Amino acid sequence: MAHNNKDLENILHNIKLGSSVAEFDDILNVARVDTSAFSDIFNDNVDLIPGTKGSGKTALFRIFVDFLPDTLLENRKVVIAHGVQKEGDSVFHAYKDKFEKLTEDDFVNFWCIYLTSLAQEQFIKGPRYRELLKNAKNEIAAFRNACDTARIPEIKSRKTLSEILDWTLHALNFFKPSITYKEPTTGGEIQLDLFGQPKALKNVKSSPDSTIPIYISLIKLKLEDVLRKTNLKVWLMIDKLDEIFPRRSPLESRALRGLLRVMRVFMSPEIRVKVFLRDDMLENILSSGNGFTALTHVTARQSDTLRWSEDQILTFVVKRLFSNEQLCQYCQVDNDRLHASVEYQKECFDKVFPKTVHRGVNQSSTIRWIYSHTQDGRGVVTPRDVLDLLTTARQQQLNICIADPAGNNTDIIGSSAILYGLEELSKRKRKTFLEAEFPHMWSEIAKLIGGKTEYTKRALQNIYGKETEKIVEDIVSLGVLKPRLINKKESYWIPYLYRKGLEVSQGKA
Repeated sequence: MAHNNKDLENILHNIKLGSSVAEFDDILNVARVDTSAFSDIFNDNVDLIPGTKGSGKTALFRIFVDFLPDTLLENRKVVIAHGVQKEGDSVFHAYKDKFEKLTEDDFVNFWCIYLTSLAQEQFIKGPRYRELLKNAKNEIAAFRNACDTARIPEIKSRKTLSEILDWTLHALNFFKPSITYKEPTTGGEIQLDLFGQPKALKNVKSSPDSTIPIYISLIKLKLEDVLRKTNLKVWLMIDKLDEIFPRRSPLESRALRGLLRVMRVFMSPEIRVKVFLRDDMLENILSSGNGFTALTHVTARQSDTLRWSEDQILTFVVKRLFSNEQLCQYCQVDNDRLHASVEYQKECFDKVFPKTVHRGVNQSSTIRWIYSHTQDGRGVVTPRDVLDLLTTARQQQLNICIADPAGNNTDIIGSSAILYGLEELSKRKRKTFLEAEFPHMWSEIAKLIGGKTEYTKRALQNIYGKETEKIVEDIVSLGVLKPRLINKKESYWIPYLYRKGLEVSQGKA
């Protein structure tokens, strides 16, 4: 079908594919794709949700925090958001110097205080839950008393995220949540921390009401009493941890290990801490060699790493394209069928894009081409990369139409625009992912610039010398090289995703 460029200009101008950054994606809810991860979270089967950067973790977080609270509340589930969304990360960065002084055990205390404070601030004091909590006054009083006894006093007025953080760090430094217990034979005092571990022995007077529960357990039990009384469950959801603490730093490791330990502490049918975490961050923590007591308690409720199939990417693309009513009418798309049939989705996809990117026999379909060309060496395809490619392709096609308003095009978004989209995506991946996030590895990756698309093991040894095995292993772990075995000969292949960015030429070295 031939399309007049003037008509296409108007259509392309109005197509909004949304943002590849979930915090700014204004069509996230209407174009959402319900994956197995979504179902597992909704049905409370998982608490730890790992995924590659751009795989949709923050999109899932936003769906639950921004769009589903009412639906979840109908199911007696209360969502309490961590608070680090659009501009929140910079708030945490302001406290970097204070965080640097905290040990892993300090971070356990920090997260306990912080999450308890969020529960008070957003749930116990939340206006939307006032009616639901009206018959639990005694239980709420007991919860507040447990917090006060552990020296986590109530925040008396509503606070911003920055104020809660400031207050939490103040509490950590000055209150040091603890309990003192009068030793009956000596009259001295044993000071216990949140987990009941002795801190000091003093010969000072003790309150006659002193008791010896493990205080965080008591706080948890009292919150559970509130929830059982009201037949509610609380989900504390935490996201964007990769933007809070300096990447791949000892500080990040201490903070995240502390959080994973707290997940276990708070784990109960009534209370869930649900953490959306980059898979490489989780792997770094688990492979640090420092050990992790009772890790299986946390990973037992871990989802599969977020992965997207070709059909899911197809659904992702067409839902975003045809959220535009003008394009729906122009292509005569039935939205009910679009949401119900993968075959119809393929048919609608072909109304916008060419059937194949390249001409000739045995060419893969355009959706398969996009899927394979945005795949890294680990086989991972992210919605963010696909959306970046198609957003650039739309812009390029619009430029083509503006430059030749009297002309025609056979496709709404053509092959040349798609190829341009991949080229620009590859360049961005180099700058914003490889160079920006892996500066400690970039000098080694940069040695592949201007080289070939495939390398033998010997060729890589010529580049990297004695450290070849370790360096190549690290580059493979990033998805920049993909090991291949052909005719029993091992070689390493640079995925299409990185070829333009690394300026490589077709061939084998």
